[in-house]
Amino acid sequence: MSEIRDVAVVGGGLAGFVAHATLRHGRVEDVTVFDPSGDDPAGAWRRRAEAIRQRRMRSESDGHCLPTSFPGLAVRSALKRGHPWPIVQSLCDRYHPTVDEFLGHVEDVRARTHWDEAVVPRRVARIEAVEGGFSIEGEGVFRHVLVATGHPGLNIPKELVADPRAVHAYEPHEYADDVVVVGAGMAAATEWLNALAAGARVTSVRRREPRRRPLNVPRSLFSRRGLAGYHATSAPERAGILAGLLQPSYPPGRNWDEPLELAGDRFTVAAEVNGAEQVICATGFRRGFTYDPLLARLVLDHGLETRDGWIVLAPDSTVPALTDETRTLSVAGVAGQWAYPGADTLVGAKYAARGFLRKVEACRTR
Repeated sequence: MSEIRDVAVVGGGLAGFVAHATLRHGRVEDVTVFDPSGDDPAGAWRRRAEAIRQRRMRSESDGHCLPTSFPGLAVRSALKRGHPWPIVQSLCDRYHPTVDEFLGHVEDVRARTHWDEAVVPRRVARIEAVEGGFSIEGEGVFRHVLVATGHPGLNIPKELVADPRAVHAYEPHEYADDVVVVGAGMAAATEWLNALAAGARVTSVRRREPRRRPLNVPRSLFSRRGLAGYHATSAPERAGILAGLLQPSYPPGRNWDEPLELAGDRFTVAAEVNGAEQVICATGFRRGFTYDPLLARLVLDHGLETRDGWIVLAPDSTVPALTDETRTLSVAGVAGQWAYPGADTLVGAKYAARGFLRKVEACRTR
């Protein structure tokens, strides 16, 4: 067998980026990141944010890419403005940086952690467990691997796939005079306001009423106590919790409500798509490991335990059947929700990265 290398991160989006920064902070030097584009770690996120004209982050005080919670973007903003107000907001979980501030932060972390030097522009099609590590096809064997392949594609309702009026919210688009927005989550709410501001008539088509909450996962599930309760659930209970989190939501507040009230009859709610000029599918992403070719093959090759589209993980985001004292396989990002309900957030990315780092460090001390 060829020499076993130390650490690989498969996926160069924000979850992989956070993992790399966390490993470097933990003095792990030999880290290889595999990503098809080999480019901007915020590239996919940036394109989606631009498509929906997002201006501020939904995430709050810990929504940044640094491996430690403090200092975060609020401190950066306070120093830049010469005023402590962002820090005060941060202490109350009310600080929402602008998209430009966040992207500037990504560039800073990218340079500081030498991200570009770690990235290999390669799409990984298969990860195979071998003695002492994991074989990444064509690239050798790595002792520890974290998989962060991101969302497995945009979700467009079947009945709209062939509709020439349809565009996904996360794809570049302008607004017609008469618009239907399908969906009721954060992207949909953002598109309601965008289309109204552009002068359009807007019909909101939704299967269920959205919840109004600051984050896409209840705040309690980001706390240690809430997470401990979540980890204590049975498999059926946990699957039920995760299924419940699929219900759409967007933040409360006058910034969201006033434009809809002022629009009057230019904003209506309906159960079905009508004959509007344009249909915007604010329906998020495909859900489940089966839509991710790498994860689907990993599950099939190794007979991994799954439940209702989720890979069953240990509380620290590792794959139990393939992790032991000599090697680690972790899953970060949206595919890691079995371990952390908010896995597709920056906080969730840090949670998985820190658990992965602990495994790497423990292996070195044995």
